[in-house]
Amino acid sequence: MSIAKVVTVVSQSEKSFDDAVQEGLTSASKTVRGISGIKVVDWTAKVSNDKITSYKVTMDIAFGVEE
Repeated sequence: MSIAKVVTVVSQSEKSFDDAVQEGLTSASKTVRGISGIKVVDWTAKVSNDKITSYKVTMDIAFGVEE
């Protein structure tokens, strides 16, 4: 039987939503081993002067629990 744990991560980028997701995954992988998947649960953007200035994602990161 395998067991997974899920942590929620919020990440931000000035480039794109894709970059925000990758930055969050890269950062989480520094302390979490065995990441098996991610689910983006929220996408938001900050706007200034009619332009997007930052992209923010909230994502659930799943990883296996070592027995």
